[in-house]
Amino acid sequence: MVGGGMGLLLLLGISLLAGLNPLEVLTLISGQGGGPATYEQVEVDPAQAETAEFVSVVLADTEDVWHALFAEMGRQYREPTLVLFSDGVESACGFADAAVGPFYCPADQQVYLDLTFFDELNRRFGAPGDFAQAYVIAHEIGHHVQHQLGAMDRVQSARGRQTQAAANEQSVRLELQADFLAGVWAHHAQRTRAILEPGDIEEALGAASAVGDDTLQRRAQGRVVPDAFTHGTAEQRMRWFRKGFETGDVAQGDTFAVPEP
Repeated sequence: MVGGGMGLLLLLGISLLAGLNPLEVLTLISGQGGGPATYEQVEVDPAQAETAEFVSVVLADTEDVWHALFAEMGRQYREPTLVLFSDGVESACGFADAAVGPFYCPADQQVYLDLTFFDELNRRFGAPGDFAQAYVIAHEIGHHVQHQLGAMDRVQSARGRQTQAAANEQSVRLELQADFLAGVWAHHAQRTRAILEPGDIEEALGAASAVGDDTLQRRAQGRVVPDAFTHGTAEQRMRWFRKGFETGDVAQGDTFAVPEP
């Protein structure tokens, strides 16, 4: 992956293992940022066809929920595009390989996903289940919601005036809000369509825990460095997802307004 440049890349958290900060700005390989993304959507491996179909169903469900919630706020929800890729992809935020995990690029308003990530989520991070996968998708859609509501721009505009520690702390708040918004989606999807089966919320919480900064740092380096957190602890990520799921109220998810998120 190429660092520096233009465009904000929002990652789920797995990329912490590679030392990547989700608010790092990436450059297109050509060195020219700000234009539309160019990419080639891969043909889905037949073995992954069922997973691809599940992803499309979850994406459609998030669109239904967020269209309704934005309408209640007097706003219009602009749907993101989901890009499935294999090995690597070039977005308007830069080139990323599969190692970074799922990500959202606000410069082109697209969510990028390598379907093999879900195998990693299960085998390597111990977070199996369909709803663990749904949480991952809903978290990235949460970043799209943040982009439309202005939270992402506020964080990025302040970044140049902050120390690294302060920037990391703002990144944590941004990521926890995306977890909250994933919970809001689950709340309304369950209320309107009864999508949940026994154990589904536990699967989502398990995934949130698996991608907590403390969990990932302990796994990668055997110790925890709180000042380097960029996504939040396992406890924080589970707590904010649960709050979104229990309340279903976007207004209760201002992670920037609380002293300690």
